[in-house]
Amino acid sequence: MDHPKRTAIPHNSTTPLARTFATFARRLDFKDLPSSAIHATKRHLIDALGCAYGALDDDAPVISERLARRVRSEPGAHTLYGSHTSPDIAAFVNGVLIRYLDYNDTYLSLEPAHPSDNIAATLAAAELAHATGPEFITATIAAYEIQCRLADAASIRAQGWDHVCYGAFSTACGAGRLLGLTEEQLVHAQAISAGPHMAMRQTRSGELSMWKGTAFANTARNGVMATLLAADGMTGPAPLFEGEFGFFAQVAGRPFAVAPLGGPDGLAVERTLHKYWPAEYHAQSAIEAALTLRDDLGSHAAIDRIRIDSSDAAVDIIGSGEERWRPSTRETADHSLPYCTAIAFIDGEVGPAQFVDARISDPLVLDVVSRVDVRRNDALTARYPESTSNRVTVMTTDGREISHQVDYPKGHVRNPLSDEELLSKFYRQAEPQIPRQRLDKLVDSLWQLDAVEDMSQLLPAMIRLGSE
Repeated sequence: MDHPKRTAIPHNSTTPLARTFATFARRLDFKDLPSSAIHATKRHLIDALGCAYGALDDDAPVISERLARRVRSEPGAHTLYGSHTSPDIAAFVNGVLIRYLDYNDTYLSLEPAHPSDNIAATLAAAELAHATGPEFITATIAAYEIQCRLADAASIRAQGWDHVCYGAFSTACGAGRLLGLTEEQLVHAQAISAGPHMAMRQTRSGELSMWKGTAFANTARNGVMATLLAADGMTGPAPLFEGEFGFFAQVAGRPFAVAPLGGPDGLAVERTLHKYWPAEYHAQSAIEAALTLRDDLGSHAAIDRIRIDSSDAAVDIIGSGEERWRPSTRETADHSLPYCTAIAFIDGEVGPAQFVDARISDPLVLDVVSRVDVRRNDALTARYPESTSNRVTVMTTDGREISHQVDYPKGHVRNPLSDEELLSKFYRQAEPQIPRQRLDKLVDSLWQLDAVEDMSQLLPAMIRLGSE
């Protein structure tokens, strides 16, 4: 239940939107946060760290860490590998780790988002500022709220821009709140973060590259750097949204209003979804449907054809384009509705092992993928984003037709992961990297995050090379 003191921050046409965000970030008070939102933030942090640990040995994170090792900073911040580097680069490396497996949380609205991407920025700022656990939680909730309210307000992908553009505002506000910026400085931090750094949608078009999993990490890096500059007096272009060549005109293509931050529908951190499988969120319900049908089939050899009925959003994002049927990179495969569904039928599971090069290029796998037909379904589109339905139908070699539809996949707010299930996901990713005893101590500390007096003292427990 919401705390009675918590008040929404509305936006109106006479107040610049960046000012509204700055006011909200400054005024949000931990004492006014509902316990459910505090617990949800702890869950999202645990989940984000688990995703990060699972990616420690992957190519793009390792490349990013090499950069961090070449940069020394005092004061600075730590990467999850253990390097002590500049705060902005620490945010970049940790952001790559959190996002790279496509396993971290998701918010679905007019524009999809991965709000836990903000955690890389708030962790770096919290370490630098020696912030308390409650201060970290409050700043992270503010960042989630700002990014998600923007995602509610307008889709920018049709204009050719990537969803990470919204993170330029949320990371600057979250990190700036922790670093003690004034409201005026927070306005400038957003301008410095966003003005020069709008990301093109080409990141998620065609055959996908490593940058798909690193784009928001770069936004987090820019957000942290912007707060450091604004804290020292740097100013940025204004009004950033409403100006002649501002965000409304150049990126969104139109002005839009943002719903009250912290409004009556609750905080976005409580409406953010978890993933049960390491694949783009619109594939989650198709994977679950395929695994259910697989029990009836007995073997993928019984498959003649597969039809997936889906929403326009899912088709546009992961169900169209020739590369979705013949992916050549892991980034394209985990953003391919045909591939994710086919591999679920073939392997009976969908995890990191299903997205290695040998599996992606396997002729048997590609043969099944080639028999997948993806169709737009008006009824399913009408229910989006409240539900992320996929209906999977299999036509078998012996003439049968079996079908299963999933509306709320495991991890959806209407079908949530329990704390135990969330921890199981965390340990699966983390145990190959960090001894179980250390992980148990870390988890205990994270559940008690609101009692932590200095986040910089908690960071050594998070890193792979940390001491006992």
